[in-house]
Amino acid sequence: MPRARGVVAATTGFLGLSSTRRAAALALVVCALALTVAVPLRNYVAQRQELAAVSEQQQVLAAEVARLAQERARLSDPAEIEAQARSRLGYVMPGEVPYVVQLPVAPGPDQADAANAGVPWYRVLWREVAEGPQ
Repeated sequence: MPRARGVVAATTGFLGLSSTRRAAALALVVCALALTVAVPLRNYVAQRQELAAVSEQQQVLAAEVARLAQERARLSDPAEIEAQARSRLGYVMPGEVPYVVQLPVAPGPDQADAANAGVPWYRVLWREVAEGPQ
């Protein structure tokens, strides 16, 4: 019988386990390691993506700050303020004579609709009645 014991010992191998059980244990260890590494790796990748998005947003905001600083410097110039007041608000200096040139334009169908936008219907009707047929 000593021979039978040697055959069993030869097939069980390492730690008294068969090769199928050893493969299953190895697969279980590999899966456990994969799951142990997967969660921190996913967190790392997500944080890297978030860091890239925040860095891009910071660059956009820095460019906006630079643009606004340039505009503030431009608008702090009294000559620029005077030019803006003249062009936007139509201001003139004392002693100057302002001239406004208006070119006559025949309203087309799109312009007539744009002119009537926001005007109540009864005012449009009254204007058409008062002007008469054209």
